[in-house]
Amino acid sequence: MTVMGVSKFERFFRAAAGLDVDKNDLKRYGDFVDAKLYDLLVVGQASAKANGRDTVEPWDLPITKGLQESIHRFRRLDEEVELKPILEQLAAHPPLDRTPTQETEERYPEIIGGLSVALSETFKIMYPDVKNPQTSHWDGVTAVFDRLL
Repeated sequence: MTVMGVSKFERFFRAAAGLDVDKNDLKRYGDFVDAKLYDLLVVGQASAKANGRDTVEPWDLPITKGLQESIHRFRRLDEEVELKPILEQLAAHPPLDRTPTQETEERYPEIIGGLSVALSETFKIMYPDVKNPQTSHWDGVTAVFDRLL
């Protein structure tokens, strides 16, 4: 990620939850969004297959009410931070049995943005006094997401 990208990433987490993240957190963050987007796509693929389709449509993705609300919060934050272009670069995924449609792929940056808002807010819920998340904090927060998504 470019220096400008790192700066926007830092600004985003400060605006979303008052967290001070640094370059060391970028790898953890990238791993998190890769894994969670993939998890959503795997479930979406199963839905497409169950409905006899060869493509994954946006409605196949298991976007919960909470994630949808986080996507809306991301849209408001993104007007200030302008992180969406950087998230488009993070939206790669491994090949699947069912191909996501272009409409589905176009939603990835906002889905990742929603996951990012939910991630930052979860840090504050689980560790209200933490300003600079450490490995143990990342482990705890990602464990919650692993069980819920």
